Amino acid sequence: MMSGSEPRGRLILVGTPIGNLGDLTPRAIETLAQADLVCCEDTRRTGRLLEHAGIRAKGFRVTNEHTEAAVSVEVVERIANGQSVAVVSDAGMPGVSDPGERLVNAVVEAGGIVEVVPGPSAALAGLVLSALPTGRFVFEGFLPRKGQARHDRLDAVASEPRTTVLFEAPHRLEKTLGDLVAVCGNDRRVSIAREITKLHEQVWRGTLGEALSRCEQVAPRGEYVVVVGGAPQPAEVDDDTILAELKRAREAGSSTRDAVGDVAEMLKVAKRRVYDLATSKA
Repeated sequence: MMSGSEPRGRLILVGTPIGNLGDLTPRAIETLAQADLVCCEDTRRTGRLLEHAGIRAKGFRVTNEHTEAAVSVEVVERIANGQSVAVVSDAGMPGVSDPGERLVNAVVEAGGIVEVVPGPSAALAGLVLSALPTGRFVFEGFLPRKGQARHDRLDAVASEPRTTVLFEAPHRLEKTLGDLVAVCGNDRRVSIAREITKLHEQVWRGTLGEALSRCEQVAPRGEYVVVVGGAPQPAEVDDDTILAELKRAREAGSSTRDAVGDVAEMLKVAKRRVYDLATSKA
């Protein structure tokens, strides 16, 4: 553990542009220029970004899903010795569907300091461009590619009442849209954005069925933010419907207690409401 008598370095998560290099903030530039080490996914891509900002990095470490665990050991040691380590992803905020989460956990567990320099977010940009409800939303990132894990996540999206934000690669977009149609239906609202903040930014809005048809006709290019409208809320069940089902259950031989439980489960309404109706109309 790091103690108060040791030099106090820090890990700094730095948001970088998701397309337009003009979105790199002055504070991000200052942080990257002063960092003793820059952890990044691709040294060439990050090198071009730093060159654009007039920065000569003191050192790089490639940090991806294969190297992050090993790099964490060095990062913790550097921070314990008073150095600052900046973390960037290829685009957007590191640690969200990109490397960075393990570094944060390692530094926090060692008692180190973690800071953030906020920046662009593809998820939030796609959400606010979607024209879908933004007050409550969930972020699913990239769906699992296959198997039961993918089925479970798709089912969760289908039943989710809040707006859902997904990421998808161009070569998997058609399959994902097809799977979403299968679980959500053709009419669920969707927004699909690509090249956000770039010269050829495109945002398409419509239904999942229309999106799949369009995707089958045009070869997708670029990374996508797919924003899916929430599941429609079930229609409110009126008292007459509940009473009718209670009567049917009793005529079939169910006790009041069993009838209340069965009707509440079948109609997806509160058991207390069904019980009150059953006893008040007895």
